[in-house]
Amino acid sequence: MKSKLLAAVLVLSVLPSLASAQDGPIFPKGEKAPNVHHTGDVWLNHLSDADSTFDYNVTLATFAPGAKLDWHMHPAGQQLLITEGTGYYQERGEEVQIVRKGDLVKCPPGIEHWHAATPETGVTYLALTGNEPTEWFEPVSEETFNSIDRPALGSTSAKQEIIDLSRQKWQWMAEKNVDALENLFHENAEFVHMGGSWGKERELKVIESGGIWYKNAEIHDTSVNIMGETAILLNRITLLAEVGGNEVTNPFEVTEVYVRQNEDWKLASLSFTRLQTSEED
Repeated sequence: MKSKLLAAVLVLSVLPSLASAQDGPIFPKGEKAPNVHHTGDVWLNHLSDADSTFDYNVTLATFAPGAKLDWHMHPAGQQLLITEGTGYYQERGEEVQIVRKGDLVKCPPGIEHWHAATPETGVTYLALTGNEPTEWFEPVSEETFNSIDRPALGSTSAKQEIIDLSRQKWQWMAEKNVDALENLFHENAEFVHMGGSWGKERELKVIESGGIWYKNAEIHDTSVNIMGETAILLNRITLLAEVGGNEVTNPFEVTEVYVRQNEDWKLASLSFTRLQTSEED
C-alpha cells in the first residue's frame, strides 16, 4: 500500500514541472467518447491501466464547453488533477465547486458526484481512479447546470475563463468546427486580417472551406483586461496556417474583444497584426 501511495505522490509532484515547461498539451487528448454517460463533447486518453502493482487507472479527460458527466460514484475513489480550464464539481447534497487549472479534487469512495466544464469554458483533468467499476446514475439536468452562479466579472477567475475560451477558440479553428465558432462569434463580429476585414458569415465560410486554415497557434504571451461587460485579450502567437493551399508561419499580435451577452462571452472582434522578425530588422 505504501508503494502505491508513493507512486501517486510522485505523479502529483512531477506534473507541475511538466506543465510549466510548455504551453501546449502534455498528452494527446485521445478519442471522442460516445455519449453514454455524459452530455456534450468529451475526449478520453487512457494513459495507464491498473495492474497487480498499481491498483488505479490514469486517464486524461478533455471537456468542451458545456460538456458534463451524469451523476456517478467510484467505489474505490478518484482524484482529479485539473490541468487546463475551468469546470464544476459537486457532491450529492453539497454546493457546486468551481475548479480551475492547478486544483486537486478528491472524490471519496462511495460518494455520488458529477463534474463538468462550464458553459463558456472547457476543462481538462487527469483522473486517478481506483480499480473498481464506476456506478452511473441520472443525468444532471440542464436547468441545474445553467443555474449555477458563475465567477464574478473582473475577477482572476473571470480572466482565466477568457484565456481558456480563447485557447478553445484556436482549437475549434484548427478543427474547422464552424458550429462551435458560430455560437462563439457575436452576430456583429468583425475580423481583421492582413488581406482585409469582414464579418461573421464570411469568416465562418472562410474557415469551413479552408480558405484560411488555422492549423496551430503557438501562444507565447497572454494578457486580459475586463471592463464591465467587455474583455480585451492580447495574444502574442506564432501561427501556422494554410492560406490558399500554401502553408505559412507568421508571428502575430492578436487582439480579441469579448462582450458579455445573456451570461455568455461572445467574440466581437479578432484582429491580426503581423510582427517583425529579427531577420526583417
